[in-house]
Amino acid sequence: MKKLLFILPAAALFACQQAPSEATVETPTKPSGFELSNLDTTVAPCDNFYQYAIGGWLKNNPIPSTESRWSSFNVVTEGNNTRLRAILEEYAAMTNAKKGSKEQQIGDLYKSAMDSTKQNELGAQPIQPMLEEIKALTTKEDFLKLSAEYSKKGIGSMFGMYVGQDDKNSSAYITHIYQSGLTLPDRDYYLKDDAKSVEIREKYVEHIVKMFSLLGDEEAVAKSKAETILKIETDLAKVSMSRVERRDPEKTYNKFEFNEFKSKFKGVDWDTYTSILGLKGVDQIIVSQPEFITKAISYIKSYGLDELKVYQSWSVLDNFASYLGEDFDRQNFSFFATTLRGTKDMKPRWKRALGTVNGSLGELLGKAFVERHFPEESKAEVSQMVENLRAAFKVRIENLTWMGDSTKEKALEKLASFNKKIGYPDKWKDYSSVEITDNLVQNIINARMFSYKEMTDKLGKPVDKDEWYMTPQTVNAYYSSSQNEIVFPAGILQPPFYDKDADAALNYGGIGAVIGHEFTHGFDDQGSKYDSEGNLKNWWTDADRAAFDERANKVVEQFNGFEALDSVFVNGKLTLGENIADLGGLILAYHAMEKSFEGNGVPEKIDGFSPQQRFFLGWAQVWHMNMTEEELRNRIITDPHSPGEYRVRGPLANLSEFSEAFGCNENSPMVAKDSARAVIW
Repeated sequence: MKKLLFILPAAALFACQQAPSEATVETPTKPSGFELSNLDTTVAPCDNFYQYAIGGWLKNNPIPSTESRWSSFNVVTEGNNTRLRAILEEYAAMTNAKKGSKEQQIGDLYKSAMDSTKQNELGAQPIQPMLEEIKALTTKEDFLKLSAEYSKKGIGSMFGMYVGQDDKNSSAYITHIYQSGLTLPDRDYYLKDDAKSVEIREKYVEHIVKMFSLLGDEEAVAKSKAETILKIETDLAKVSMSRVERRDPEKTYNKFEFNEFKSKFKGVDWDTYTSILGLKGVDQIIVSQPEFITKAISYIKSYGLDELKVYQSWSVLDNFASYLGEDFDRQNFSFFATTLRGTKDMKPRWKRALGTVNGSLGELLGKAFVERHFPEESKAEVSQMVENLRAAFKVRIENLTWMGDSTKEKALEKLASFNKKIGYPDKWKDYSSVEITDNLVQNIINARMFSYKEMTDKLGKPVDKDEWYMTPQTVNAYYSSSQNEIVFPAGILQPPFYDKDADAALNYGGIGAVIGHEFTHGFDDQGSKYDSEGNLKNWWTDADRAAFDERANKVVEQFNGFEALDSVFVNGKLTLGENIADLGGLILAYHAMEKSFEGNGVPEKIDGFSPQQRFFLGWAQVWHMNMTEEELRNRIITDPHSPGEYRVRGPLANLSEFSEAFGCNENSPMVAKDSARAVIW
């Protein structure tokens, strides 16, 4: 979950020392929200709770051949996709939809994405004009101008620019420039020398050769181009900031007056470049990775023009490969899905077409989705859970022993200022100006250019507090540090995350912990650097920050010890923010649940499990997850989230609430030693 995705001291202990086996479970009289077949009772919960809680699910749910992983997120997404498909097919069948209406735009975009016959007939024709433009370039100045023009179409270059909030002045938009230019998922793919990394680079070169061969190049020409592309991208990788470094907002906040920027980063006509990008009135700019920008400019000077043209041609070809007919699509899939992620078969065309609509007109489709499939009572119930979690967090902060009063005051101020968004936007985007016809590639370009202009038009305007950064149908959630808000799209408010028919314990262990996770992101190792107004500003005393860092380092060390594959370990620093958010989110949700029982009595057991036990079962079933080895390897390198298994085992080992619920002793594998135990919020 993006900057995204929860427990106070346990109130009452239950006598149950161990969860019952299936043989001792009474038949429930109502749906429990947790399938007993998910369990693997050959494993004790105190030995490996992940395997105990969902080992049956893992065994009975192999990864489909069209996926690289299969998880709760995929299952919920599949249900959403079925509903979305019905909307798409209904709109696509309309013959009298008004031009510019959501029915016409969504329906015609879906039809153009479904029309495989036309895509095969056209092949690479839709991108030939761009390739000819690149071929006709005669100067590096023109190369830079064309790169800027193509950026508006979503085609990458060595560096990118965008308009976003100023981290130290969240009430204003500002221009940003950042490192870019790599095709492989991360710089490590270019720099690591282990056998697997070398193999992937070799297959990447083979992939490029095959793609240019499909364009009509002789093999020798295609090989030469592939070598040039790998050389340029490897050079860029060498000067790219690592993902761990990029997590630190202080390292990526380098603000310049525009004239100062132009003087420091010479070699590009920045006035012309920003003008082509449609950036008007640029007076300041934030440089995320100054060293990279300096080096990229030097590379543009040192590379030959023909090399730069090859590089830009690859950017175009790679960007549109999935829309150029079966041959290009299958080759693109073979490398990026099969080689990099272990996916065996392509998804059916309707799912790929749905992905195109989601990626191009996602909020428009989301509007149709929530009109039909999102019950308003869910919004109200989740909203109340948010406030319950906020109240639990307030108590936690007030009772912290390691934080001083002045820092607590600021923390409570920030907590009270959190905004929440649930379900869908209050204000919908107007897409009516986007031209959608039967030309798929042009449709995609038109949608991209609309979104790009919408973004650049923000410069000089007040910050839009109503904007959403996820579509309503997305199965996810997020925290925005600059907006100081937590957001829960309608797509995730379904079982196993939220089940209106399940008991409170299961829902607090699911969506409650997700809510707590998002709250905690505002107080993780990086989110805690932002104040109540969303500004990057220190509100900590030195002593309190040192105490926080000491506790956070225990989390780093714990996760560094998880070996996901042979000699491939979780990166504790890369995943630190998410791991802190999981740990805090569980704490908050558990005690919000306990608070909800006050005055009502503790609920009876369901399926032989106490509410406290069901809370942790609810969390575990959120992380049902089977994954290919290739996908797991990729995520260890690129994903700031730990694999699902460790999102269960990792935080629970720190919680006395968990060990008390399941009667674990201090020597149990699921109980961290006192010296290593991490307790932050």
